Amino acid sequence: MIVGTAGHIDHGKTSLIRALTGIDTDRLPEEKARGITLDLGFAYVDAGRLGFVDVPGHERLVHTMIAGASSIGMALLVVAADDGVMPQTREHSQILSLLGVSRGIVALTKTDLVDTDRVFEVELEIAGLTDWEVFPVSTVTGDGVEALRARLLSETDETGAGDDGRAFRLAVDRSFSLAGAGTIVTGSVVSGSVRVGDSVLILPGDFRARVRGIHAANQAVERAGIGERCALNLAGPGVHKDAVGRGDWVVDPAVAFCSRRCDVTLRLLKTERGALKHWTPVLVHHGADQIAARVVLLEPQVLPPGEAGLAQLVLHRDVPLRHGDRLVLRDTGASRTIAGGTVLDPQAPERHRRRDARLAVLRSLAAGDGVVGMLRQPPYLVRQDAVVAGFGSSPADVVSLGAYVGLPDEVASLARLVTEALAEFHARRPADPGMTAEALRVALPVRLPREACAALLAFVVGSGAVAAEAHLLRLAGHRGGLAGEEARVWEVLRPILETEQFRPPLLREAASALGIGDVTLRRACKGFARLGLVVEVAPDRFFMRDAVVCLAEAAHALAAETGGIGFSAGQFRDRVGCGRQLGIQVLEYFDRRGITVRRGDLRQAGKAVRAVFGMH
Repeated sequence: MIVGTAGHIDHGKTSLIRALTGIDTDRLPEEKARGITLDLGFAYVDAGRLGFVDVPGHERLVHTMIAGASSIGMALLVVAADDGVMPQTREHSQILSLLGVSRGIVALTKTDLVDTDRVFEVELEIAGLTDWEVFPVSTVTGDGVEALRARLLSETDETGAGDDGRAFRLAVDRSFSLAGAGTIVTGSVVSGSVRVGDSVLILPGDFRARVRGIHAANQAVERAGIGERCALNLAGPGVHKDAVGRGDWVVDPAVAFCSRRCDVTLRLLKTERGALKHWTPVLVHHGADQIAARVVLLEPQVLPPGEAGLAQLVLHRDVPLRHGDRLVLRDTGASRTIAGGTVLDPQAPERHRRRDARLAVLRSLAAGDGVVGMLRQPPYLVRQDAVVAGFGSSPADVVSLGAYVGLPDEVASLARLVTEALAEFHARRPADPGMTAEALRVALPVRLPREACAALLAFVVGSGAVAAEAHLLRLAGHRGGLAGEEARVWEVLRPILETEQFRPPLLREAASALGIGDVTLRRACKGFARLGLVVEVAPDRFFMRDAVVCLAEAAHALAAETGGIGFSAGQFRDRVGCGRQLGIQVLEYFDRRGITVRRGDLRQAGKAVRAVFGMH
């Protein structure tokens, strides 16, 4: 178990750890010269069962204190008997609470300097601050040290390093080089576990490394897990001590995700003089990192002291966040702690962030429902890679829809909505062969993003309940089609359009050849276009739909061959074998649909062909 010290400057934190472990955690020359801890110090006792993180107490070094406290399992709050509870004692206590450190012990130090009445008086002060058990000690006489050590060791029976089943993450607080070893990073394992030989990713630098060796509790080990402090010997291209440092994260490549926006629960300290307002600038502490940010209040839109609410943090740079990460907010002058937060969604949207549906998702996440809670809220489907990146793992009881996942009941309900929408369409328009994917998406009572809807439709088609024909979807048992005059016209027009697929005649020419009136043929072709059988590329110029798709793919292929420069109308004419005028009409149609983009006399590739034509 890792124990983190906290408390006011010169209250004896480092001396206490030395008395408990025999190790001096002041390792920097300037620390020894000035008699204060500037950086994090570490010590172990009882063969590594118990580890200590010694953190600074000076008010200007609170950010380093947060780095040490952000991953500890238990706190050791140090209060000197001669001084009593001081401002930094209170701030450190607040920070521990904001970081979710609920287990702790208070060491009442320097009892050799005061009488018993003073000890009792300070104990009363501590009782007003926390209900943790208090142990009076003296590092000079040794009184109470053994009792405190025994109490701390008893806690290790309840807490141990392990693997919580989530992807590995380590918050880096130091980086250095050793002769013959190379780059070493130290930090606390926040989730998952790591083994020698594993491939890892450094964030936000986004470069890979291999774990050559692991040290935990001052000894070489094969594996380190959540709850442990460890040192990783990293190797790989671009890996050196200056490439990775405090504030970085070493993670499993599966969670290679950074964000500039995160939705959080936020609690403003009751000691603040005024309410927290929208767009307030703050400093956000995350792990060992400090990031400038702005606060966007979601619910409520003004946060009074002592109250909690939903907010979005707009960060000034990319940060590797995860659901459940604890954050501490300080003022921009770094003079005081003002609030604490917990990350709900590290992939927060920039738009529609206050919509009722979005707030419902955040309330569910705030209630502790995790991924399951998110999947129980519209749109019910979430990208699987986003779930792993944002939450560290994917629930076992989800249904996979390609790149998306959903809960079984919700997926079944969405599939039912698809079949109901198609049934209603068939009842209303029995002659139509089916609906396009986009029309079906719009008809659903739950508004799904296009990619999510495509995944759902592919899933429903795979189940056999729905059939897909070209760009249309229908119930498996439905057999729509043309009837009457339309069927007769289609029977004689279709062979002509298929034979002259890239050079179809104008309607007046086709009408004359078929012996059909212009008005009758035009009305029929407009109906065929609504059914998706033909495409009106230009006035009175109809192509078979498949022919237009082929022409669009030919245009994209031609654009690719030019290396992005673009192709001319003449080049397209020569490629597909149509006349110049017809070729220009086709290209102008592609321009209108976004399939091609015109730059002067040249055209470049635009939207994906299959996406434009709703093909599966």
